[in-house]
Amino acid sequence: MVSRLRRTATLVITSAILVSFAASPALARKSKKVELNAVAQAAAAPIQNQSFTVDFSQETDQDNVLVLDLSNGGRVVIRLEPKWAPGSVERVKTLTRQGFYDGVIFHRVIEGFMAQTGDPTGTGQGGSKLPDLKAEFNGAPHLRGTVSMARTEEPDSANSQFFIMFMPRFALDRKYTNFGRVIAGMDLVDAIQRGEPPEAPTKILQASILADHKPPKLPGAAPATAAGAGITADMLSKSKSN
Repeated sequence: MVSRLRRTATLVITSAILVSFAASPALARKSKKVELNAVAQAAAAPIQNQSFTVDFSQETDQDNVLVLDLSNGGRVVIRLEPKWAPGSVERVKTLTRQGFYDGVIFHRVIEGFMAQTGDPTGTGQGGSKLPDLKAEFNGAPHLRGTVSMARTEEPDSANSQFFIMFMPRFALDRKYTNFGRVIAGMDLVDAIQRGEPPEAPTKILQASILADHKPPKLPGAAPATAAGAGITADMLSKSKSN
C-alpha cells in the first residue's frame, strides 16, 4: 500500500490553502522532513537575471510550443519555458513526440484549482518508463494557465504527469516545477470535465509540438486518407435508389 501511495503523483497543498487536497497523513509524516528541506533550499536559492515573462505568439520558437487537441472540441496551446525548467520541458517534449500523451485523460480536475493529466492508466498512479526527474523549483508564479509538473511528496518524483491551473495559487511557487503557460485555448481548459476522476473525462486526443506541424485531431473525425482513396467508379455511378 505504501509503495502504491508513493507512486501517486498528486498535488500536495498546505493546510492553509486546501486541506482536503493533501496526500495521505501517513505518507505526509514520512516525507515531511524531506519536503521542508527541499522547499527551504528552493526558497533560498538566488534567481539571477531570470525573467518569467511569457511569449504569447505562436509564430516564435515553435519547437517550444506544446499543442493539446482535446476531446471537448479544440486546441490548447502551451508555451514551454526551458529557461525555467529545462529537464521538465525536455521530458514533456520527448513523451509528446513518442505519442505518450495521445488518448490520456484528465484524471483529477478540481473546480477553482487545476486539471491534472499525463497518466496513461488514468488513476494518478502511473507514469512513463523514463526515470523520475530532479525537482526544478523556480520563482515563476502559478497563475491562471500555468502548467506545472505533478509529483508525490518526494521532491524528485515528477515523471510524466502535469497540471494546468484554473486560478492562481502562489503557495505552490518553488514547491512544484512550473514549466509553461497556456497561450491559447484557455476556454477549453475551463471546459475540462471536473472530478477525481470525472465520470466522463476529457481526453487528450493528440499532443504535438507546433514545429512538427501535425494537423489537428478533432472529436469524431475520421482518420485522414489520401484524396479519393477507396472511391471507385462503380460507387460514383450508383443511383440513390440502389
